[in-house]
Amino acid sequence: QVQLVESGGGLVQAGGSLRLSCAASGRTFSNYATGWFRLAPGKEREFVAAISWSGGSTYYADSVKGRFTISGDYAKNTVYLQMNSLKPEDTAVYYCAVDSRAFRGAPTVVAGNYGSWGQGTQVTVSS
Repeated sequence: QVQLVESGGGLVQAGGSLRLSCAASGRTFSNYATGWFRLAPGKEREFVAAISWSGGSTYYADSVKGRFTISGDYAKNTVYLQMNSLKPEDTAVYYCAVDSRAFRGAPTVVAGNYGSWGQGTQVTVSS
């Protein structure tokens, strides 16, 4: 079972940037896709971004496309979410998660396909 720890959240003004990190222990990222999701008050959990097990393909929600970038440093067993041009509507708790299936052909946006989740990190964007 993999353990995930997110970090890098905080308070930032609109237009600013943050980089979230997701560090894994207990198992390597390298054979599993990794995704980022977010949960805002009063809203349902939302897919944000995912990276394939090989790191070769990525997928983004329309709401963050062009502003957020997901990447992996598998030597450090860490996946990142670089968030630029942040907006107040990006305010949420951000969670990373690891796919329950190894070598899935394409990154999945379905939360139910992720078997391991971190504890979340709060991102607050002020206007």
